[in-house]
Formats: sequence, structure tokens, C-alpha cells
Amino acid sequence: MKHGTKTVSSVMTACSVILVYGAGTSVGSATEPCEDFGECKVLVEINATDGDIGFHWLIDGDDLNSVRMDDPNGKKVYENKAFGPLRDQKLTETFGESAEPVCKESLTEEEDDVVVTLEEFADRWAAGTYEISGKADGGEKLEGETDLTYYLPAAPADVLYSAGVISWMPGTDLGECATNAELVQLVADGVLPVHPMDVPVAVWEVVLELEDGSNRSFKVQLPAFQTSVTVSSEFLTSVDPNTPAKAEVGAIGGFLDEGDDDNATFTEVGDICLNEIGDGCEEE
Repeated sequence: MKHGTKTVSSVMTACSVILVYGAGTSVGSATEPCEDFGECKVLVEINATDGDIGFHWLIDGDDLNSVRMDDPNGKKVYENKAFGPLRDQKLTETFGESAEPVCKESLTEEEDDVVVTLEEFADRWAAGTYEISGKADGGEKLEGETDLTYYLPAAPADVLYSAGVISWMPGTDLGECATNAELVQLVADGVLPVHPMDVPVAVWEVVLELEDGSNRSFKVQLPAFQTSVTVSSEFLTSVDPNTPAKAEVGAIGGFLDEGDDDNATFTEVGDICLNEIGDGCEEE
């Protein structure tokens, strides 16, 4: 999701509702212990509105000096080491995300923009088990593993903001990244295991993000049966008049035979003016 203020959230169940007044949106949640690590997760995140795609990861352990991640082919894809005062202080949670190239040539804005199609992305980031390793302060080695799948939930559709209410509908495709017809072909070619419409949603993640430079946001995760949420009056009354904002709704993948899947597909809508008075958010 190309929104520039992302964090990896803690584990959340499908029936929980979490409110956050602050910076950041989520890229899914590490949901199971990872052998010697407290948590680990790798996932695919797609911004269906901008048509970009990224690889995200989270590794969490105690008193680490280094962590490493290898793909299913045994190739090192990530390594993080602590030096100087950070080595004295130690690492615990570490997370990150790849760059997010657009999925199609038609979405490029500059001549040198990188394009990585969904098929190319799946070839680059192989589905399967990613091995996590690390070294703790006493020299002991930690090991764990987590799986990457291509069970991608369909992008939320018809995202709207009106009078403090954000609403949406379950989608049928991946927005700018892939139409329904393209997805049918990707399934037929074996790039995707199933059509995104057949991937259950565990939770919806909804974010109302202020675009006034404050980096503040309202965030909530909701169960799959709920398709609207009212932004809290406490948050809205804390916002200055004529504050520009955007709303984002993410579908977080549900529970499948292959295990808990946290891939995420987001849809966003902009040009929201909060607490509008006079000429509203029109630029002078």
C-alpha cells in the first residue's frame, strides 16, 4: 500500500476491534510463534488503487545481535546486524518492506519507473517456506520458519467516506494490478492458486489518515461480516476545520487449509475534507 506510513501490527483476531489514534497503517499481523522466535511473518501487500505490489516481513525475538532470512531456494534475501551501541542494546522486533513497483506498464508515470507484473513478482518471491535465523547475545543460534502464499484477497470495492462513516463492499479483483479476466488467466497459468474472490477475508483494516503533515490517523480492524465503520467523535473533534484526509480499506487474508494467511490488498479514496467550513479544503 503506497501510503508512506506503515507499521507491522501485533496479532489481532478476526473478532477484535482495535482503535489507534496515531501514525501508521498496518501490513498485516504475525499470528503464530516462530519456533525459537516470538513471531515471524512474510506476506504480499497490494495497493489496488495505485496498482503497486510489495513484499513485507516481520521477525521478533529477544536480545538478538543479528537476524537473517532465506527464501525457499535457500538464498539469503535479508540480513540485519547490530553494531556499536545497538549491539549493546540488542535487537528485538525487526520489520521491513520492499520497494513497491507498479504492476503494469500502463501505470508508469516516469520513463524510468520500474514495472514488476504479478507473474514476475511471484517468480521473484517464491511461494513456500522462508527460513529465519538469528544469533543471540550468548552466541546461541535461533531458528524459525514461516510460509509465503499467493492466496491474495480481492481488493475492497466501492470505498466511500460520508459524514464520518467509511463503507465498502467485498471486491472481485485486484484493482489496477489485475482485472477479473487477468486473474482467471493467472489461475489457469498456475501463478495464483485460486481466484482472489475465493480467498476468505479474516479482517478488514480501515484507516482514515490526515494529510496535513501531522502523521495522525484513525485505525480499526473489523471482522469480515462488517463493511462499514463510524469514525469516533473523539478523533473527529480533535481535527482542525478543513483538514484534508484519505481513507483506506484493506482486506487481510483469511484462514485456509494451508494455514493462516495474512496477505493484504488495499483500496483507498482521497480528496476527503474533514470538518469542512467555508471554502473547505480548496487550495487558495
